[in-house]
Amino acid sequence: MSDLSAQELIDFIASSPSTFHVSENLSALLREAGFQPLSEGDIWHLEPGKAYYVRRSLTSLIAFRVPTEKPQGFQLAAAHLDSPTFRIKGKMEMVSDHYTRLNVERYGGMLLPPWFDRPLSVAGKVIVEEDGMLVSKLVNVGRDLLVIPHLAIHMNPQANAGETLSVQTDMAPLYGDETAKGTFLDTVAATIGRKGEDILGFDLFLYLRTHGTIWGAHNEFFSSPRLDDLECAYSLIQGLIASHGYSKAIPVCAIFDNEEVGSSSKDGAGSPFLQNTLERIANSLGLTFQELQAALASSFMVSADNAHAKHPNHPEKSDPTTYPLMNGGIVVKVHGGLKYATDSTAAAIFRTVCRRANVPVQLFNSHSDMRSGGTLGNISTHHVAVTTADIGLAQLSMHSPYETAGTKDMAYLVDAMTEYFNSHVHLVQPGTYQVVS
Repeated sequence: MSDLSAQELIDFIASSPSTFHVSENLSALLREAGFQPLSEGDIWHLEPGKAYYVRRSLTSLIAFRVPTEKPQGFQLAAAHLDSPTFRIKGKMEMVSDHYTRLNVERYGGMLLPPWFDRPLSVAGKVIVEEDGMLVSKLVNVGRDLLVIPHLAIHMNPQANAGETLSVQTDMAPLYGDETAKGTFLDTVAATIGRKGEDILGFDLFLYLRTHGTIWGAHNEFFSSPRLDDLECAYSLIQGLIASHGYSKAIPVCAIFDNEEVGSSSKDGAGSPFLQNTLERIANSLGLTFQELQAALASSFMVSADNAHAKHPNHPEKSDPTTYPLMNGGIVVKVHGGLKYATDSTAAAIFRTVCRRANVPVQLFNSHSDMRSGGTLGNISTHHVAVTTADIGLAQLSMHSPYETAGTKDMAYLVDAMTEYFNSHVHLVQPGTYQVVS
């Protein structure tokens, strides 16, 4: 089993307070492993045996290895790096009744109550002018800066009976007293040695300052912010780094932004970013259009996004027979309404990979009376139509600012993805595949 630990993931998340920081830190891991950066604005000249990565908008990234022989297919994997949070609005300071609060809006579908009474800070990206150019700078205030205060039980006796929360009214974070007016952008700009008036644009988000922790009777669980989907994104990149690739296949790992808000941006799985990248790889390696289409027919995708574990207090919310458990291995997700891309062929192929990697597999079906969430698997196949397995790791409290997972499962996924990236799913004839390595 991989020696990567849950603590390493916890530390990675703590150093990655926004999607921009996640992408930057994943890029650093790739560079340390010998992957060379590419720019979408340059002409690519790829060399056999070399590894590369390309980023878009300082968030989404795609990493790949060039095989030593003429490629016959792609081994694709995808995850996302965004999580539900609050985004700072353009005119953010609201001053009234001796307090300065920040005006925020929801990013993605989150559990609201767990955000109350927690130490929060702000991170993201700002745009400033330098030498006549507009330059993006990553920012992180990096200290306890905000709290969203809950109304006391004395003032809302029905709070524990359930309450309807307004993001505009109830979730505005407290920034300071009235003397804090006009200082927020200065506070952010000071982290890069600039003034607030220098900021020409920004993408700023709240994040939970609480550090992750390993816990349980035998340290079998861990909790951290943003496990959905950084646990999968980190594991996929580590699996790619640990692999050497198959001589006739191109392993590709795509980490997209904006999954939590529909993936329809230029940085999401609904964009042609992956399709364009595969076409550019093929063109640089001298493949014809026909050869590219043949290679795509002998390609496979693993779409990795965490899954709901059976809840200890509410087991009735899970399917009565087909539910995953934390530390039970990788979850293969199936849905009768095709919310997930997995079909019987995809499930068999991925089970074969996991069997070779000595990794346990479990299944997830939604409770038949409950709506199922979607993933980026089906979205990405709108542009790159390949056989796809939707998978994930079991967790509790999905879309809470502090989520829980099993300490064994990340290593299972790293091992499975290492085996996967060292393989090639070859189409023999319609309905018949061979997993070669």
